[in-house]
Amino acid sequence: MEILWVLIALVMLGFVVLPYMRRRRGMIEQVPPGHPDAADPANYGFVRQEELDVRMPGPDQDLLDVLDLVQRTQDYRAASQLLAGTEAEGERRWQRVQAFAGAASLELQQRPGGVSESPGGQWLRVWRAEQPKDAGGAAVHAEFLVQQAWRTATPGTDEFRIIMEEARSACADAALLAPGDPIPYIVELSVARGLAYPRSEFEQLWLRILDRAPAHMGAHLAALHYWCEKWHGSRQQAYDFAEAAAARAPQGSLLAAMPLFAVFEHLPEVNLVSGFYQSEVVTKAMHGALFAVHSARSDDPMLAHVRHLLLFFLVRGERWAEAMNQLIHVDGHVGALPWTLSGDPAAEFAVYRALAVAGYEANGGSPATLPH
Repeated sequence: MEILWVLIALVMLGFVVLPYMRRRRGMIEQVPPGHPDAADPANYGFVRQEELDVRMPGPDQDLLDVLDLVQRTQDYRAASQLLAGTEAEGERRWQRVQAFAGAASLELQQRPGGVSESPGGQWLRVWRAEQPKDAGGAAVHAEFLVQQAWRTATPGTDEFRIIMEEARSACADAALLAPGDPIPYIVELSVARGLAYPRSEFEQLWLRILDRAPAHMGAHLAALHYWCEKWHGSRQQAYDFAEAAAARAPQGSLLAAMPLFAVFEHLPEVNLVSGFYQSEVVTKAMHGALFAVHSARSDDPMLAHVRHLLLFFLVRGERWAEAMNQLIHVDGHVGALPWTLSGDPAAEFAVYRALAVAGYEANGGSPATLPH
């Protein structure tokens, strides 16, 4: 019986999603005006699917310019200067460390090197060799090792553990170079998850972060993984951690959105209960995230992360107008949960965007009625 319900759900999903995918691929030539399939995201000025930026959740032109320069010239100095000029305790520096590390890791994956070719990410090796006391370079190197472990090895294997142990040492080195910087400890949160730190050791690490940046949203998201059911905690422990963070969130902090991330981390693989996304737990978490978004600074680097996840839940909950209000703020960039879990983040985002537009118009909305 359960298999039958799954098949029914898949068929229903096909009826909902397929028209939009066909329309985007030019498979439907004529659609009567007013028909739900006539809803077109392009009418709202949204970015074409193939032009969506999958690298970041939102705009950071300084970072993009520097990344382009570093990868084009293989000269690390612009990256070093950008990090040196970025507030140590802020969210943006953490995002930039992740971006530089990710760029180096992807380069290495694409160009592992050989007899006649130097390996990708060589600029990071040169950075560490020429500037061993540069705290920014040390943090990027530690994060690079973490990403390499998750990208190239399987958790629980000797290879994974060896890379993670090296990352752990790199975190310690980076922390020595910048005692007040929370970034090395935030990087270590992923090491703690991968190496299964005992709870007491993890909590000591977490206290070091709270001493340096108590309201750091990125740190809380990294720590949440440890407490999740699929790692070293449980659904209840993850919810407790997220709700405690939301309860102590200062005015204007996005920590009030943490429960929504905890709910997302524990979504069932297949959910056939139509009212799940209108349930009390999900609704309460969404309202907390909406409150956080409305209260946050417009330039908060984590704001796009919350908006992307809200878009996912609002579409699932058929709250079309609110979903469209998130879309107008994040469209163009899709480097955030939940899209990054897909093999094609841009396509995944485009499906939800098409559903939001269709639902909005089916309930009387139009480009003229959407506030900007």
